[in-house]
This record gives sequence, structure tokens and C-alpha cells, in this order.
Amino acid sequence: MTVKVHELMTSDVTTAQPHQTVAQIKGKMTKHSVSSVPVVSSDNTPVGVVSASDILTVEKDGTLISNIMTEKVYTIPEYEDVSVAARVMRNHNIHHLIVTQEQKVVGIISSFDLLKLVEGHRYVMKNPPTSKSKGIGKRSKTEL
Repeated sequence: MTVKVHELMTSDVTTAQPHQTVAQIKGKMTKHSVSSVPVVSSDNTPVGVVSASDILTVEKDGTLISNIMTEKVYTIPEYEDVSVAARVMRNHNIHHLIVTQEQKVVGIISSFDLLKLVEGHRYVMKNPPTSKSKGIGKRSKTEL
């Protein structure tokens, strides 16, 4: 079974606009309990992203988001496999991807969303070989 991004993403996305201030975004992040906010243009295309760690480094609440946002935005189409989302996050060392449909923001997916896939699954390591079975099926050193 293949899981698609739209099945795990959060579709009720809290977004920001470049002209908003750090104080406004802090309020949004607190109100909606989010740690990352996509910054969008007037036509809802992503132009940046602001994380809680970006905001922590700012001393003035009146600072515009456009001055602190990360302009390199990683996006993924909503119909893509979640394995692709995981690979992008791992390769770029990020925790959120903006989900798009025709270049418009429709959701966000986090590394915690991806953990839902393995939640409840228990992985058990195979039994290690015992001392009796170590030599079975292999040549002994004297045969070489």
C-alpha cells in the first residue's frame, strides 16, 4: 500500500504574509500550536517559511517576517508518495514541507506526521546466531 502526502498532511494551514511582523506570527504560532508557518504571496504561492527557531533569534517584535524568513522553500505535490517527502526532509535536514496543488499552498507535512506511519508498529530484531549455529553451513578455517 502506498500512502500519499495528502493522507498525512495538515490541510488547515496557518500562513503568514511577508508584511506581517514577528509579534503577529508569534501570536499565530501560539494560538494554533505550530512551529513552522509558510509565508505566502497574495495569490497563495509559497515565498518563504518561518520557524519558531527563526523567531527566537529576533529581538524586535516589529521586525517584518520578510526580513527573517527562509526564502528557500521546499514543496511537495499533494499526490506524491510520503517516501518522497521523507527523503526530501532527510536530504535537506528539514522538518516541514509545504504541500502544494498547482503551486498553491494546500497543506503542510512534518516529520512528526511521517512518524504516524510507524507508530504502533513494533520492529523486532532478528535473533542473533547462537554459538551452535555459527559454524553450520560455512567452511571451517582448516578447510581453506
